[in-house]
Amino acid sequence: MAKLGIPLGSLSLLLLFFFCCAQRSVGLQENYYATSCPRAEEIVKEQVYNLYQEHGNTAVSWIRLIFHDCIVQSCDASILLDSSGDVQTEKQSDRNFGMRNFKYVDTIKEAIEVECPGVVSCADIIVLAAKEAAAMLGGPRIAVKTGRRDSRKSSAAVVDKYIPLHNGSISSLLSAFASVGIDAEGAVALLGGHSVGRTHCVNLVERLYPEVDPNFDPDYAVYLKGRCPTPNPDPNEVLYARNDRVTPMKLDNNYFKNLIKDKGLLLVDQGLLSDSRTTPYVTQMAQDNNYFFAQFSRAFAILSENNPLTGGDGEIRNHCRFVNRP
Repeated sequence: MAKLGIPLGSLSLLLLFFFCCAQRSVGLQENYYATSCPRAEEIVKEQVYNLYQEHGNTAVSWIRLIFHDCIVQSCDASILLDSSGDVQTEKQSDRNFGMRNFKYVDTIKEAIEVECPGVVSCADIIVLAAKEAAAMLGGPRIAVKTGRRDSRKSSAAVVDKYIPLHNGSISSLLSAFASVGIDAEGAVALLGGHSVGRTHCVNLVERLYPEVDPNFDPDYAVYLKGRCPTPNPDPNEVLYARNDRVTPMKLDNNYFKNLIKDKGLLLVDQGLLSDSRTTPYVTQMAQDNNYFFAQFSRAFAILSENNPLTGGDGEIRNHCRFVNRP
């Protein structure tokens, strides 16, 4: 070692420093768990499939969950943390109204923990479950990277800054997506996720009462009033309308076809058709399902890689609803 001019003790410290820094700089990668938990992605796929067979709406929940987690600061499973004491977590935010099936994330996590305890993050489970759900609902097979770690904190107070309003402007929508590196084309494609699932009446009635929005197809408005018969629905009754009556459980470009027919449910949905920055993409996606899938996949991958915790940051939670005890 004398020939290098570095004392043995100093060399050991140098190597330790290099190792620590190298670990912290490790980013996301494909097949991150190939060695540490080879069946991780297969277990998620199996669980998503089993849950879909028992509770079909879980597949839609995974699509929504990845958006609501990843667009708020980081793709870090912060949305899964329960409130405790005076700390109100993201789950409690009004912008996350209607989010459901959190308990089934626990089901997937428990299955993985049996095989690989303390290895796979809840943040990666969210991304992998959403990927499998998209394919299960007839959408594209999306390549995603893994290696995320879980946040130790969550705050309802920050959610309003990141998640666009259902009745907000297209400018605010595009700005929210641009903040995570997604362009207008990708934003339109991700809104196509509204081709599955449902819209709660509390978010819809402003387009029906006291007068029907002139940008609504009048016959469709009659149907929706049947689904939402009062201008002041009780949120606890969970009154809703399907986003797409033709293929309600299929991720496809029917969402864009509905916009062209003035059948978009939310103001932000229908607004995509009338804004010059988004209209061309709506038109093209309505005409070409493969184009929609390609852009959805591209934007999905970008969203899933938003500011992840990697290396020595965060933790691998033992249970997705709670941070690990010191």
